[in-house]
Amino acid sequence: MPAQKPGRPSSFPGVCPSGNLPESPALSHTARSQMWCLFMVIYFMVSLGTTHGVFRSRRSINPEANMNISQIISYWGYPDEKYDIVTEDGYILGLYRIPYGKTNNNNSAQRLVVYLQHGLLTSASSWISNLPNNSLGFVLADAGYDVWMGNSRGSTWSRKHKYLKTNSKEFWAFSFDEMAKYDLPASIDFVLKQTGQEEIFYIGHSQGTTIAFIAFSTFPKIAERIKIFFALAPVFSIKHTKCPLLKMAYKLKSIIKNPAGTSVQNMVHWSQLLYSTNLKAFDWGSPDLNLVHFNQTTSPSYDVTNMEVPTATWNGERDLLADPEDVETLRSEIKNHFYHKTISYYNHIDFLFGMDAYDQVYREIIDIIQVNL
Repeated sequence: MPAQKPGRPSSFPGVCPSGNLPESPALSHTARSQMWCLFMVIYFMVSLGTTHGVFRSRRSINPEANMNISQIISYWGYPDEKYDIVTEDGYILGLYRIPYGKTNNNNSAQRLVVYLQHGLLTSASSWISNLPNNSLGFVLADAGYDVWMGNSRGSTWSRKHKYLKTNSKEFWAFSFDEMAKYDLPASIDFVLKQTGQEEIFYIGHSQGTTIAFIAFSTFPKIAERIKIFFALAPVFSIKHTKCPLLKMAYKLKSIIKNPAGTSVQNMVHWSQLLYSTNLKAFDWGSPDLNLVHFNQTTSPSYDVTNMEVPTATWNGERDLLADPEDVETLRSEIKNHFYHKTISYYNHIDFLFGMDAYDQVYREIIDIIQVNL
């Protein structure tokens, strides 16, 4: 491969080094932000959709385009394991494991567990979509860790249920409330039992941080099993978000269907949180329905101040979803917050696909883990 040119952290062709659209006197800041957000959505739909087989009829040059997660892991010469776990409410989730790396292949050794949880509109494949030396899943495996990657309900690899049909309304009646209440506890419990570990390190991106903040502040038995919570582009409040996708989500709910996998209800849930500093459970639309679901007439708020887990955060100044103002508010509410880094030129997905993500983020995560063994 040609040598990486300095000063170009973004891996997207045609995008300027900052990850934003090129400056133009004809475009206002708001217009550029909206165009970038649209680009981000299209990128997810096309690139991740192709990876997950949405556009299988297209001939692709990339051999990984039509591979599932296990095939991608094997393609790069890593060991892979796949498990189907069942949540308390019957959803079947795909859970993937890279037990060791190519340079640490003694499979009899017990390794520290690192669990990765993807964000909104993505899946576990986002952790292995770059070259191995710049994909966090592979980087951690080569660093000597036992890597597990979860998939939230509705994502491409978690679209089964014990009783419900995937095309039924009942199957898709969920939002990130259920991901935090059922998916994350089921996944973490399985990992702990399978590995025999007492504690694990948790890394989340975007919505993967949201469900962790909820779960770790609501379920003490889960929280006490988390050694450190690494939050990349953390999202708890979206009061200042500049991404029009969420602002249009409610009006477009009839056409917003699963780019890489989520429910319309989940997108509507996010749209309900606009302009609010509080993260609330899904509002079912009437006092009576809320009473059925929550035993109160309004949807309850989540309180991150109840979380005791040691937490480190990274955010980007050019992130349209995890807006820096919202991140700053969140940071002030985290009790056990011990490290933070703002990267001036990062956007929301540079934490996954930025060409310098290893130097800016991944190496620091590994250093923090090593110090806290």
